[in-house]
Amino acid sequence: MQIAIIAHDTKKELMAQFCIAYCGILSRHSLCATSITAKYISDATGLEIESFLPGLQGGNQQIASRVAYNEIDVLLYFRDTNPKTRISLTEYENEYELLRLCDLYNIPVATNIATAEVLITALGNGDLDWREYINPRSKASSSN
Repeated sequence: MQIAIIAHDTKKELMAQFCIAYCGILSRHSLCATSITAKYISDATGLEIESFLPGLQGGNQQIASRVAYNEIDVLLYFRDTNPKTRISLTEYENEYELLRLCDLYNIPVATNIATAEVLITALGNGDLDWREYINPRSKASSSN
């Protein structure tokens, strides 16, 4: 399965710790992430991760494009929900569009560590194998 990973700046360390904890499960799947998040995770775990542009420079849109082409099976998106953190209208619109596409294409999404643990545990148990049956696979994601 193809797992996309995004973490806002204040959540990158938490994402790296999460990936350390679930390295065994994650290592059996293809991973992609925005560039800085990919570096955090790769440095912390040694996992091989396809790196996209930084999130605000187009990485989030690259992942959204993969979602639209049904090339992503799970999205882990740790967001900064601090109300004092300023987010531009463009950032908000990009985030909204990515989550809307995940809803449209039935992509399981975790936006916090609790939901991410449920999804990764389910992935490890084979509970998300239904994605292989109801969603046609593209050439880019058929390597798994």
